[in-house]
Amino acid sequence: MYLRIRDPKVYCEIVGEGKPIVMVHGMGVDHRTMKGCMEPVFQSRRDNWQRIYFDLPGMGSTKGVDWITNSDDMLKFVLALIDETIPNQSFLIVGESYGGYLVRAVVRERPAAVDGMLLICPLVIADDDQRDVSPSSVFRRDSVLEERLELAEREFLDLFLVNQSTANWERFGAEMLAGFECGDPAFTAKIRRNAASYAFTFDVDELAAPFERPSLIVTGRQDCLTGYRDAWKLMKNYPRSSFAVLDMAGHGLQIEQAGLFNSLVNEWLYRVETAVAT
Repeated sequence: MYLRIRDPKVYCEIVGEGKPIVMVHGMGVDHRTMKGCMEPVFQSRRDNWQRIYFDLPGMGSTKGVDWITNSDDMLKFVLALIDETIPNQSFLIVGESYGGYLVRAVVRERPAAVDGMLLICPLVIADDDQRDVSPSSVFRRDSVLEERLELAEREFLDLFLVNQSTANWERFGAEMLAGFECGDPAFTAKIRRNAASYAFTFDVDELAAPFERPSLIVTGRQDCLTGYRDAWKLMKNYPRSSFAVLDMAGHGLQIEQAGLFNSLVNEWLYRVETAVAT
């Protein structure tokens, strides 16, 4: 369905009923990145959650608009979407990559409304040159798969997945590559063009007080895009946070280490349920 959030008209999917969870995908992909990794968690014994998936402006089926020119504007959009879909409700929030950057800003702005936070391969430092990341490396290749792919596809795969197989490629294509192929690269390039537009104008990690709700930060040991070492520095802000670094995992860890990812998310939801009940 589509929602009108000021401008643009926003593509949004709402699944299930219960406590809302707002899902914020990364730069250039779309809601399928979040839906692909999160929905399996809710397929067994978890029917009391309302999952809100949407496409950020300029990505997926949501058009880019003139008034959004930087990450500050993108944050205003996310806050407006929350106000439109779940007004005056508390909620959980999940962010992947750039979505993790936006999510931390939502928590900074509205800490009392957020009952739990999950960050997946979060962008911590907007300036590429200032990040502490691992070099690109692939630990597991599939020779049959490589023969099927064009050079550009292989290079894209190597950037995201260090644990490669036909099954992982198919998930990557359906959940991430599909988003890259249908968005508006000129619009995302406008946001991404330099640190001044990509970074917030404020320090997103300077909180008025530590966020003391159950949180989870999941990172890939071999992630060459956002890394894991910068994310560790966030822990002081989130005293109820678990931190996981998964080996044989890059920027697509939710695909490469799906079993571990599902277990960690289930444990996080259990902690949220326990905290809300007390």
